[in-house]
Order: sequence, then C-alpha cells, then structure tokens
Amino acid sequence: MEPAIVVALLWTLFGVFHIGLATLRIRGCLVSRLGEVRFSLAYSAVALATVSVVIVYYSQHRSDNGAAGLALAAIPAVRSLLIALIVASVMMMVAAFATYNHSPYAILGKSKFPEPRGLERVTRHPFFVGFVIFSIAHMLLATRLIGAAFVAGFGVIALVGMVHQDRKLAARYGEAFLRHLEATSAVPFAAIIAGRQRMVWSELPVRHFAVAIALAIGLRAIHGSIFAREGGPFIAGTVVTLGVIGLQPLMRMKRRDEKQDRERTSRPERSVLDARN
Repeated sequence: MEPAIVVALLWTLFGVFHIGLATLRIRGCLVSRLGEVRFSLAYSAVALATVSVVIVYYSQHRSDNGAAGLALAAIPAVRSLLIALIVASVMMMVAAFATYNHSPYAILGKSKFPEPRGLERVTRHPFFVGFVIFSIAHMLLATRLIGAAFVAGFGVIALVGMVHQDRKLAARYGEAFLRHLEATSAVPFAAIIAGRQRMVWSELPVRHFAVAIALAIGLRAIHGSIFAREGGPFIAGTVVTLGVIGLQPLMRMKRRDEKQDRERTSRPERSVLDARN
C-alpha cells in the first residue's frame, strides 16, 4: 500500500480519538467519573500514544519509494517564501501563549471573556492558524507524498480543532461566547479588515516573537535528525511541549479540586456545630 495512504489512515485514527473524546457528551461523562485532572491526563496520554504511532510509521517509511511530492524547494524564490511562512507560523504558535491563560480556549477557561488582545485581534486561534500555515508550507516543500500527508495531518487536525472549539464553547457559554466570536475572526486579519477589530502594535508579544525565532533557528539546525531512532526526538519534543502547555493548568485544576474537597468535608462539621449552637 502507498505509505501516504497509511499515514492518512493513522491520522484519521488520531482524529477520531482526539476530537471524539473532547465532544461535550463524551467529555462530560468521563469528567464526571474521573475528575478534570485525571481526564486531562488520560486525554493527553491517548493523544500522545496515537500521534506517536503516526510519527513512528512515518519515520520508518519516509524514505520508501512512494509517490513524489510537489518539492517546490527546487524553486529558490518559492523556497524562500515558504521558509519565511514557516518562521512566521512558529512565531504565531509561540506568541499564542502570551494571552493563553486569559483566553476562552484555555483549559480552565472562564465564562466571562476579556477584550481580545495582541494576536487575538488578528485571529482568535493564533496557535491553530500558525499550525495550519506551518503544515501548508511543509506540504509544498515535501519531496515525497508521504511527507506531505504527514504534515497535512497536523493542519487538518488544527482546522477541525478550531471549528470544534468554537462550537463547543458556543454551546457551553452561549451569548457571552457568541459576542467573542462576533468581535474576532478565525481567518487572520478578517476582523480587522471588516472593522470589528483594530491592530494595536504595542500589544504584540515581542519577547515571544524573539523566542520563536530562536526556536525556528534551532529546529532548522536539527531538522535532519528529528526523525532518527524511529522518531524518538520528535516524540520527545512532543512530550516536552505537552508538558509545558498542560502542566500549569493541570496543577491549577488539582489545587481547585483539592480546595473543593476540603470545603465539602468541612461542611458537615459546620452543620454539627451550628446544630449544637
């Protein structure tokens, strides 16, 4: 079988689990049984396991004699443009975390949404949009179809994730979130062009941009080895990224759950004291 088709099927398996477990009904059922922290840990573990299968297969078969890709890197001007887009996409993904904790899309999102700030004025999904741009640029550069299919999976998951998150939060928060949707756009600069937003240059996270440029340079330096040892470095990088993104919110959830448990256990004691008084 064409390796690119196998990669596409493996990405489909990942999407079924990743999106399916996040749907309101399934997620609500699992959270009620496991709690928020345990569900998030289990969700991350399933995501890591399924994406690791894709990475390992791709690393084993990326040099096979499969169908050719577009390989637009052969055109110098196009190659330079696509590399610039990749750097810009990394800047968007890193800078997304400048406002993440106050974003409706944070793990511990709130029902009251502050005014969009920084990159949120450009797109309400800076991380996902960055991932889509990153994916498209790599698809056009790929010399083999299996490589194009591999990076395309990331882009498709990001696109589906954007739509799914917007629908899920609209169902959960109603009018409050719909106002957030009306004031922003998923397509970069669409809300600004339509006059619903304005560009505020002073809000842009310059330090995050600098970190992103350094990260892009570092990734380029090790680009040839990230799929060595059956994708081990790539998987390790994914684990570290998930840890950085998820550890702080998970710790906050754990502290919140512990506080709620203490309050529940202390209520009967208060009731007894009240009855005696």
